[in-house]
Amino acid sequence: MMSQHDSLLPGPLVFQPLDPAAATRLSAVQEEILYLKRERNAVILAHNYQVDEIQRVADFVGDSLGLSYKAAEADAELIVFCGVHFMAETAKIVNPAKTVLLPELAAGCSLSDSCPAEQLAAYKEANPGLYVVAYINCSAEVKALCDVICTSGNAEKIVGRIPPEREILFVPDQNLGQWVARKTGRQMRLWPGSCYAHVLYTVRNIERVKALFPCAPVVAHPECIEAVRDMADIVCSTEKMVAYCQETPADTFIIVTETGMMNRLRREVPGKTFVAGPTDLCGCNDCRFMKMNTIEKVRDCLRSGGPQIELPEATIRAAELPIRRMLEWSR
Repeated sequence: MMSQHDSLLPGPLVFQPLDPAAATRLSAVQEEILYLKRERNAVILAHNYQVDEIQRVADFVGDSLGLSYKAAEADAELIVFCGVHFMAETAKIVNPAKTVLLPELAAGCSLSDSCPAEQLAAYKEANPGLYVVAYINCSAEVKALCDVICTSGNAEKIVGRIPPEREILFVPDQNLGQWVARKTGRQMRLWPGSCYAHVLYTVRNIERVKALFPCAPVVAHPECIEAVRDMADIVCSTEKMVAYCQETPADTFIIVTETGMMNRLRREVPGKTFVAGPTDLCGCNDCRFMKMNTIEKVRDCLRSGGPQIELPEATIRAAELPIRRMLEWSR
C-alpha cells in the first residue's frame, strides 16, 4: 500500500523506444564536431553516462574497461575523452605520447575523491604486505600505489587471479568490494568510499517503480548498496546491462544506474522500454560530474586543443603497470 509520503515522491522517468528518424538527425554543433574530428585526426571516447548528443558523435561508447581498451588501441593523434577526470587520466597513462583532452577539466568523481593518495600511502605503510586492488574510479596517483586495477565488469575475474595467501585491500568503493567479496568468497579489507549517485537508490524507491512495472526485471549496478543489489534480478556492469536486455525476453526493464545509460540501451536494444531507477530527489539519477561535459564543450576542446590532461612521467610509469596487468588479466 502506498503511503502519503510515497505519493509525494517523483515518478520514474520512462524511456520509450527511439524514433529511428530522430535518432539519426544531427545538430550543427554535432556536424562541426565530426568535421573537426577528421581534421584533427581525433578519436572521441564517451562513457555510457554521457548525454545522448555526445554519445552519438563518439567513435566508441562504453564502460570503463571497454574505454580502457580503446584508449590503449587508439591510433589517432588526439584522444577526446568524454567522461570524468580519472578516465581521461587512464587514457593518458596508456597513451603517454598522445594528447588527451577532457572537455570539462572540473569533471571529477566523488568516489575517486574518497580515496586520497596520501591516505592510501599512509595506510599501506601502516599495513605492509597488502595486495591492493583499485577500482578504476580512482586518481592516477592512487593507481600508482596499487598492484592491479579492476572495473565493475572484470573485478570478479581480477580478484580471482590473486594468490589466496595474499590479503587484499580493495579501494575505493566499499559497495563494489562487498559484492566482489561475496561473488569470489575472498575476504577483503574495504576502503570506506562510495559513489554518491548510486547510494541514493533505496529499496523503497525501487519497490515503488516495481509496483508500476511488475513484470520488468530490475537491473542494478554493483556500486548500489547491498539491499538494492539483493532485490535486483541481475547485478552487473553497464556493458553487461546491454547484453542482458538484448537476451532477456522482457519488453520493459528497470535500470538502476546513472540515467545516461538509457541512451545507449535505447540505441542498441531497439523496441524495448527502459525505466530509470528513481531516488527521493528526482525520477532519475544524473551524475553531476558526468553531466558537466556538454556537446558545446566537446566542440570547443576540438577547436582549441584543450584542456589537456598532464601527468608527471613517474606517475604514468607507476600507474601503467597495474593498468596493463588488468588489461592482460581481462582478455
